[in-house]
Amino acid sequence: MHPVELLERYWNHTSFRPLQEEIITSVIEKNDVFVLLPTGGGKSLCFQIPALIHEGICIVISPLIALMKDQVNTLKQKGIKSIALTSGISYAELDTLLDNCIYGNYKFLYLSPERLQQPIVQERIQQMNVSLIAVDEAHCISQWGNDFRPAYAQIGQLRQWHPHVNVIALTATAKTEVIEDTINALDLLDPKVFKGSFYRANVCFSVIKTNDKLFHLEQLLNKHKGSSIIYVRNRKGTEELQNYLSGKGFSAAAYHGGITNKDKQDRLNEWLNERVSIMVATTAFGMGIDKANVSSVIHYHLPESLESYYQEAGRAGRNGADAQAVILTKKTDEDQLKQQFLASLPSVADIKLIYNKLCNYFQISYGEGHQTVHQFNFKDFCKTYKLPATKTYNGLLVLDRNSIISLNQRFSYRTSIQFICSNEEVFKYIEKHPNAEPAIKSLLRTYG
Repeated sequence: MHPVELLERYWNHTSFRPLQEEIITSVIEKNDVFVLLPTGGGKSLCFQIPALIHEGICIVISPLIALMKDQVNTLKQKGIKSIALTSGISYAELDTLLDNCIYGNYKFLYLSPERLQQPIVQERIQQMNVSLIAVDEAHCISQWGNDFRPAYAQIGQLRQWHPHVNVIALTATAKTEVIEDTINALDLLDPKVFKGSFYRANVCFSVIKTNDKLFHLEQLLNKHKGSSIIYVRNRKGTEELQNYLSGKGFSAAAYHGGITNKDKQDRLNEWLNERVSIMVATTAFGMGIDKANVSSVIHYHLPESLESYYQEAGRAGRNGADAQAVILTKKTDEDQLKQQFLASLPSVADIKLIYNKLCNYFQISYGEGHQTVHQFNFKDFCKTYKLPATKTYNGLLVLDRNSIISLNQRFSYRTSIQFICSNEEVFKYIEKHPNAEPAIKSLLRTYG
């Protein structure tokens, strides 16, 4: 089937956005491809349509759980068989889902780079008939990028398992050195590079300098009705601003990393389904959230970087309707942002301290422990030595990038077993089946 026919059949569109058709054609022709398109530029179609044309399953690597769920749900609604290996599934479910990918004629398998490191996942992927490898948020593989994730460095294994399968790498934010580093890290072979325009004609970008942010915020929300996102720097601020807006009669919810997964999903659904108009959130919200009719994206505090700002502001007006992206700022904001940034940077002394504490944590001497592997609980490590989380994490990244340590993020599962009979019945069973005694006693010792 021709790409345009698939576009019309599944997405109800009769024409592609700029560059989409050229990218899709290049992927269909089995080229390695690097795609730099703005947020909302239609990157997903660039691998979804080629995957529907070719026989086999497309493996999609993404760091964004929300994006995985959203895209898989959308594909399923279109009747396209898709699976996402999210963090909430049990080992038994994982086993079944991977078998379905091998034998069930599924077209898409979405997973995170950390999930890719699981032995069972690696084993089953090697058995799959893979048609295409898509790496979303590909800039995360570059050590030059702001969002470097060590687990992304392992994606190259896919190339070893399926050397004749082409790769498409996609991102909405990448400088020249990041693009070059990403291409090298993914081992893209003579890739076709596509760069789209980042100009958004329908979005009005503005900065309001004021000492009364709340006054201007209310004015903006009253003037521009509809779905809005308000970005706030910290968790406490989101709750306070949401309470203020609710008290003023606005329909608002708060979203940040400190709320439960259930609350996150409930609040997201309320916003997506128009039951809540305004989402007051930290940057934990929005990555991978695809809502077309967002009329306003307002930054109540200065964003951390230009790349972050463009990606966050780019969530406005994806449906092509007029929208606004506004920064509210006062005189002290710039100094506060600078101090926050400097506070997160580890000094040489900080890095030495982190290394020292790592050695203490693992009970190894300085300079020893080469090629040894240790289970590491980051939260416990910071708590044990009273270390600030952000600075410590950045210090670990410095040690990782300089090959002093190697960070690997893996999934772990806590298993539980329940005997559904009494102790007497268990021991009677052992008497009748002596061959089962070692296994049962081992279970009792482990879980008893």
